[in-house]
Amino acid sequence: MSHTHYPWEPPLAGSEVEHLLGALNRLRTTFRWKADDLGEAGLRARMGSSTLTLGGLLKHLAAAEDCMFTTKLNGTPMGAPWEAMGWSCDQDWEFTFTSAAHDTPEQLYTLWDSAVHRSGVRLDAALAAGGLDQLVHLSWIDGRHLSLRRLVCDLIEEYGRHTGHADLLREAVDGLVGADPPAGWRPRNGHPV
Repeated sequence: MSHTHYPWEPPLAGSEVEHLLGALNRLRTTFRWKADDLGEAGLRARMGSSTLTLGGLLKHLAAAEDCMFTTKLNGTPMGAPWEAMGWSCDQDWEFTFTSAAHDTPEQLYTLWDSAVHRSGVRLDAALAAGGLDQLVHLSWIDGRHLSLRRLVCDLIEEYGRHTGHADLLREAVDGLVGADPPAGWRPRNGHPV
């Protein structure tokens, strides 16, 4: 297996940071593949009585990226584009799912792609400044602060949950199935992951 053809594949024997980021990036890539190359109808398609859509998942995970590595990491507001929407990560997360119905596919893909890019830059800077053991802004009610490791693991869990949802939704839209993108896959809509 060539790393060139499967750049999202985690290392076979790397450091803890390499494995955690590898797992996160593999889930990000698989999620983006499941949501890729759809128009409004595909991004708004639902299954049964669920209100969950691929467009809603794109917006929700974009918000999770920005919330995790801004407000939760260092206490700063999420900033653009969330401020213009009147939303911050201490508000009702249902907004991120439902408001996507008002966004174009291009807006949703750009929103997610941009959030992942910002998140990667912020996470790399935080890792360089103190590694996974450093304590972050977010704390429990008793005052104990979480570690950066916990934030990374929480985002991995968030992607794991919603990539499973994306599997089902995408199969219902056009029959696309598979656990991983095909070799050499690149997004067709938006910017490269």
